Amino acid sequence: MGSAIPVAIFKVDAEPAVELPLLRSTLGSTCLDIRSLGASSGCFAYDSGYGSTACCQSRISLVDAESGNVLYRGYPVEQLAEQCDYLEVACLLRSGELPDSRQRASFAAAIGRQAALHEQMVKLYEGFRRDARPMAVMVGVVGALSAFDHAAGEFNAPEQRQLRFEQVIARLPTIVAMAYKYSIGQPFMKPRRDLSYAANFLYMLFATPREEYVPNPVLVRAVDRMLTLQADFGLDAASATVRMAGSSGANPYACLSAGIACLSGKAFSGSGEACLAMLTGIGDAARAGELVARARELPAGARLPGFGGGVCGANDPRLPVMRETCHEVLRETGLADGRFGRLVRAIEGVALEDRVLVERRLQPDTEFYCTVAQHALGVPSSMFACTLAMARAAGWMAHWEEMLSDPEYRIARPRQLYTGPLRRPLAAAPAS
Repeated sequence: MGSAIPVAIFKVDAEPAVELPLLRSTLGSTCLDIRSLGASSGCFAYDSGYGSTACCQSRISLVDAESGNVLYRGYPVEQLAEQCDYLEVACLLRSGELPDSRQRASFAAAIGRQAALHEQMVKLYEGFRRDARPMAVMVGVVGALSAFDHAAGEFNAPEQRQLRFEQVIARLPTIVAMAYKYSIGQPFMKPRRDLSYAANFLYMLFATPREEYVPNPVLVRAVDRMLTLQADFGLDAASATVRMAGSSGANPYACLSAGIACLSGKAFSGSGEACLAMLTGIGDAARAGELVARARELPAGARLPGFGGGVCGANDPRLPVMRETCHEVLRETGLADGRFGRLVRAIEGVALEDRVLVERRLQPDTEFYCTVAQHALGVPSSMFACTLAMARAAGWMAHWEEMLSDPEYRIARPRQLYTGPLRRPLAAAPAS
């Protein structure tokens, strides 16, 4: 914790004043320490949505919209995406340092050993409807992992937490791929130890028993970059949900299931599907100007899906890497010069040049390019949130373990501002 210096005085009427120390962060906003406020004054802070409240100290990642920084353990995310792979970044998020070659090889081997699911999980998938939302399937399957791991609730020792971390990172791609295969009626493809993390994911998604599938190295690298760019994003709603669930001592699978459920909400991960639906509705480069008409119809402050969104907006340091990755995928899949590729370029041109869109800051954001790239890869829009959950698994597990290691760790107990009726007697029942 940073040095605490009394800088604020809280006083209500004739009650004694309460000093609120100032906690300085290494980068980003400074915080007033209000932990003693309730006991000292009888008052509590009200902050709907926690927009002005820090609920924990964390060293994992920082999102600073004003400066345009997204850092994983101090490293710029855009540099990590270009120079490292997802498994290295997962190690970084958990331990605080990038692995050396030996540590990286050991971690990759552990991921390979843990990637397969118990055969009984196949029957669990068969209990879902074929048209079930993949995120709903993920919530159920991830939560059910603890039923196949009786030691899931034992994580006091560092080696136990390391094992849980490896199991989650290894099994999420398998779970996502199986959800997709089940939805289209194709047989599940078992994970392969001879493939990299991203290559194995593409193999499980798109391979079939009837023909050989060799993952394209350009597309493999693109998927790996997208996973890295989305591995963590500060303490957003889903990460906070994982911490909240974990504060009760729940097993990590239950915590991740809660995080996935939060991520499935339209306010969180629905913009990718909405963005692709909008692009499909426009349909052709010649009609790209319809984007302007849609923007004019928006109420003040509203956004088009995939345009001008996110915490960082145009300052998002992930944006150039995601844009480059998107166009690499379009070229490699042969879509760059086709109808869809021309539409994407036309939409980009309109968004960057039209006065209405520029004034409203409705330029393509990271969600736009991630949506286009996944569509070009062949990932259906219903799976976009699943791939995001897969990427976030590393960050969620890092938050879960950091919370358990915090000396101030305790069960979360948010306060409420009660606005209901006063105590009132229950009317006596009429005599029969």
